[in-house]
Amino acid sequence: MAGRGTEDHPHGADRLCEAGDRVYSRAVRRGRVPRTDAEPVPCLLELALLHPDPDDMAWLVPTSPQEVMTRLLRGVHDEVRESQRRVGSAVAAFEWYAGLGRQLQASASAEGTAIRVLDGLSRIQAAMDEATEACTTEVLTVQPGGIRREAELTEGLHRALALRGRGVHMRDLYTHVARHGQGLLTYLELMGDAVEARTLDEVIDRLILFDRTVAFIPANADRTMALELRHPALVEYLVTVFERLWRLAIPLTASLPDTGIEGISHREQSIAALLAEGHQDAVIAERLGISVRTCRAHIARLSETLGAASRAQLGVRIAQVGLDGPPGGTGIPVGIPDQESPSVR
Repeated sequence: MAGRGTEDHPHGADRLCEAGDRVYSRAVRRGRVPRTDAEPVPCLLELALLHPDPDDMAWLVPTSPQEVMTRLLRGVHDEVRESQRRVGSAVAAFEWYAGLGRQLQASASAEGTAIRVLDGLSRIQAAMDEATEACTTEVLTVQPGGIRREAELTEGLHRALALRGRGVHMRDLYTHVARHGQGLLTYLELMGDAVEARTLDEVIDRLILFDRTVAFIPANADRTMALELRHPALVEYLVTVFERLWRLAIPLTASLPDTGIEGISHREQSIAALLAEGHQDAVIAERLGISVRTCRAHIARLSETLGAASRAQLGVRIAQVGLDGPPGGTGIPVGIPDQESPSVR
């Protein structure tokens, strides 16, 4: 039986195996047992219930039952104390995780208020009406897309009139193309001094800001979804964008600057600059708020005016006359080159 290990006796001193009970009991009654008696029960030596007799190493003497009991009680006490410590740690951890959970809920609630998704035109209009009612000072808007349709102007007219009635000042940014819409001119005449309007060659996507505290921007291409933004950093960023565009824009009451090149309009100068950047007709049309058909008609007139027989040659001519920069830029037009000049053939 020699060589058997404690893996065959998986227990402690508080629950001896049957063979270990017999050998230990015999050792207590007799005072000692031969070492060979303990070979089948190595657990007794591992648990220090038996130990060698210093007078004769062939014999094993027992640890007194009183000492074993004291050891067991000490072990139980240590286990209870460790259990109490673990319970205390678990309670502290529970409170910590619960605190994180409350913080997460508060953060999610705050973020939900700061950024809200509005799905559907009815929800968008309801949110806009709510913001309009709360507005007391200022409304800033960016309106892309060229000539404003009568339906668009009519849809928001009741809000604009309510704002005007409370003395709220409004500033609107449009593309230059919007200047040609009679509906916009009628709307501005109706609103009087309550609204200032300026135009640019191109603007960012639609943006509406109320009192610099809440902003609305589209959330999809067909504008059936929108984001309501109340996060101060986001709103402040959008206000900064608006103000910089406003400083670059031209008042609607002022005429567009002359290009300085005979036969080329301001719009065609804008188209030329975008062509020089490598944009396709559809992209240029979208950015300037005109139809692709109108855009191509302007490109055809550009080609005719500059004497270009192809798109590639048109690009060269645009660069030669200084139309490859934005309107009003630092590029100085040098005049339309002679169509017979060898440098442009």
